[in-house]
Amino acid sequence: MANVELILLQRVEKLGQMGEIVKVRPGYARNFLLPQAKAVRATKNNRERFERERVQLEAQNLKRREEAERIAERVHGLSVVLIRQASDAGSLYGSVTARDIADGCAASGLTIERSQVLLEHPIKTLGLTQVRVALHPEVVMKVTVNVARSPEEAEKQARGEAITRDEDAEDEPEAFDETETAEQA
Repeated sequence: MANVELILLQRVEKLGQMGEIVKVRPGYARNFLLPQAKAVRATKNNRERFERERVQLEAQNLKRREEAERIAERVHGLSVVLIRQASDAGSLYGSVTARDIADGCAASGLTIERSQVLLEHPIKTLGLTQVRVALHPEVVMKVTVNVARSPEEAEKQARGEAITRDEDAEDEPEAFDETETAEQA
């Protein structure tokens, strides 16, 4: 199928800036860009309308970007603690998703949608992870996600201490030595 020409109504990462005419695959246009009002089809009427409204759209975009920058400055260095069950090796029973991070941010005072959390892969281990949050297409901030088994463990991780199970190793019985039992028999 032939690519579809669109006019971008806002900056789209890895695609282009507001006002650019881009060619994309029909599915990407139909399923993502058009429903989310990130672009319009590049017909003659839409091109003319965009040129007439360009100044107004750029002013609105600038206003939203400045507001997003103020929010980013206010919550700079935000850290979200998520308590999850995990194995002794540190693997989670389940995973931390964008929805979990958005809920954690809301609890910390930053209300965002889960679509604003730019998580490439779900988090599946304990520890600190830097996650990108897009407050605006041009304003991306980093949020530290601290996944731990308990609040005490989260505090240790935040201080930079390694979470190990060394104290459990002391309680385990010593290794079984086959040579000793063979000699006794």
